[in-house]
Amino acid sequence: MRQTLEMARAGHLVSDLIEMMNAQRAYLSEIDGAIGDGDHGINMSKGFSQAAVKMAARAQPPSLPQALEDLALSLLEGIGGSMGPLYGGFFLAFSEVLEGQSQLTAQNFGDALSAALSAVQEVGGAVVGDKTLVDTLVPAFEAYKAALERGETFEQCLKAMTEAAERGKNSTIALQAKIGRASRLGARSVGVLDAGATSSFLILERMGRSIVTDLQA
Repeated sequence: MRQTLEMARAGHLVSDLIEMMNAQRAYLSEIDGAIGDGDHGINMSKGFSQAAVKMAARAQPPSLPQALEDLALSLLEGIGGSMGPLYGGFFLAFSEVLEGQSQLTAQNFGDALSAALSAVQEVGGAVVGDKTLVDTLVPAFEAYKAALERGETFEQCLKAMTEAAERGKNSTIALQAKIGRASRLGARSVGVLDAGATSSFLILERMGRSIVTDLQA
């Protein structure tokens, strides 16, 4: 199995994310409706769909950094509330780390994930336990980093990331929201998934699956 992907040919990973987000639109909005506005899936689908338009307007298929930048700018420009800046910053940081590199590797993916997490924390100020997407992203990154430091393969690192992301997402069921609109509900926010934690899990899971498929091709 290969351990690297050509960056110039990996832009389709973002197309895979767009397809996934559109398919999960109703599910994410349903989750958000329990303790939020009920529009998380609608807004995310809108921003991701706008990225598809940006990508299609390019003269040739974008590289992975270019496609991630298109996605980031679409989210920053196209959706309101907190998710636009949070996810826009996430994908922009991802793009900036990978820009100028010819291959996607386990190391630079981890570097990009670290920068993306930092961008989210800088924008939102959340920590683990606040019932946000950080409850998914922090354990996902920590598991990926630990696997990388153990010398595991790219695929194994991604598997560790996805499994930890799912556990992080599920942990939000028992948490009381401390940030955002849901925090106004107090104890009533306990007992349901956080929509941002769920969408971030879906994003990481799809990224991992797409990369592994290409590595195995």
